[in-house]
Amino acid sequence: MPNMREAATQSKAWPFEEARRILKRFEKMPPEKGYVLFETGYGPSGLPHIGTFGEVARTSMVMRAFRELSDIPTRLVCFSDDLDGMRKVPRNVPNPENLTEHLQRPLTSVPDPFGEYESFGHYNNAMLRRFLDTFGFEYEFISATEFYASGKFDKILLRAVEKYDEIMKVMLASLREERQKTYSIFLPIHPETGRVLYVQMKSVNALDGTITFDTDDGVEMTLPVTGGNVKLQWKPDFGARWAALEVDFEMYGKDHSTNTPIYDKICRILGQVPPEHFSYELFLDEGGQKISKTSGNGVSIDQWLTYASTESLSYFMYLKPKTAKRMHFDVIPKAVDEYHQQLRAFESQDDKGRLNNPVWHIHGGDVPVSNMLVPFSMLLNLASVSGAEDKNQLWGFIKRYAPDASAETHVDLDAAAEFAVRYYNDFVKPTKTYRAPSVLEREALTELRDGLRVWDQGLDVDALQGLVFSCGRERFDPMRDWFKALYEVLLGASQGPRFGGFIALLGIDESIALIEEGLAGKLS
Repeated sequence: MPNMREAATQSKAWPFEEARRILKRFEKMPPEKGYVLFETGYGPSGLPHIGTFGEVARTSMVMRAFRELSDIPTRLVCFSDDLDGMRKVPRNVPNPENLTEHLQRPLTSVPDPFGEYESFGHYNNAMLRRFLDTFGFEYEFISATEFYASGKFDKILLRAVEKYDEIMKVMLASLREERQKTYSIFLPIHPETGRVLYVQMKSVNALDGTITFDTDDGVEMTLPVTGGNVKLQWKPDFGARWAALEVDFEMYGKDHSTNTPIYDKICRILGQVPPEHFSYELFLDEGGQKISKTSGNGVSIDQWLTYASTESLSYFMYLKPKTAKRMHFDVIPKAVDEYHQQLRAFESQDDKGRLNNPVWHIHGGDVPVSNMLVPFSMLLNLASVSGAEDKNQLWGFIKRYAPDASAETHVDLDAAAEFAVRYYNDFVKPTKTYRAPSVLEREALTELRDGLRVWDQGLDVDALQGLVFSCGRERFDPMRDWFKALYEVLLGASQGPRFGGFIALLGIDESIALIEEGLAGKLS
């Protein structure tokens, strides 16, 4: 679509801004390899966490934007650093004490604590791929273990031997004096113990592509750098991987950003142009701490999908990647409702508006229509008032509000009802705190109840909202104090839905009964 491509060249959405940077690399000529390579890396030292998903989701968004701008083919590679030695035992695995003896062995040589795969690295890789497949990402998976062992890295490793002094110069400049004395870009893998050795090189032979070193036991050993006998330290590995794969774009967390000049220099030394980079802010848990694979804090992908759709998570990942965001359970309802708001907006937008809408970057040209007649936040409040144990209880209210709706015709709504019940019982119910109304609030609530007793305008949401508003207009300044009182007295929460809509969904008689219980102090 020519008009869409034209709009894409002007779009201020961050994926398009990144895509235009990548395209600029090929102004003079297309890539010799015939495609543009996007890469995302994964350190499988612990169970996959939501930040990993975010990296792939965001990279996919940039790739989708690039495809709108250009006809050059694209590939996305997900690279797992599973040849890394296990430096510490993750706390969130069964019987972690059983893994202690395997410290410093490559993750693909460490037994799987879950007993499902041939190694811990294979298990974590499988979990990652399962998560990514759930979201339908287009990607190619590469295992570092296989990449090194198969010889696919050999050309670059031999070049690293030739350029050893030059690469070491780059690395040593970034290290403290004490570390400089023992550092080497090469990490041999002991042929007998299988451990990754952090040892000083005695010699690096460019003629035959070997390294010589003393083991921890003081035994001199010579190994070829090829064939999986040796791996690179992680910083040189980063730059070498860019060179080996000819990567054109990679994003990573800001904790990597200080090392970017190192990665770039090493990539250039090894004969390739570094990729375009994008540094994003890190995800934080509820306490403001960085989410970590090994500590298992924050929200996992499986946990998010227990309470909301995959699309809502993708929406959250799209938002302001340069801003640090707290990743905890409270953000889920807001993400769900905002995602559906954007779906509804998309229908009436022009090309420019659509390319700036997060849902285009989630779905591309195949954006679905929202059939969420009831916001997720409203479903949560319904669950709260009704004490719902299953979604059918919520459908009882929904059917009265929208008689033509059904689980079959409104699949999103049906799924959201089930999610809402789970979320309510796990997070809202344990923390609900009701309070008694003040004298002024009691007057307003009484007026609202009496107004509903004589109500004759059906379930007109706007009219009901007008009634709610009129009961508070003369009593509260600002008006948000009135709505806050409604939420705290009747729902046991500090915030809530548009109350006229809530009354329409709950029902007039049911709303009267709820207000009377609140006035009588029977809700606390």
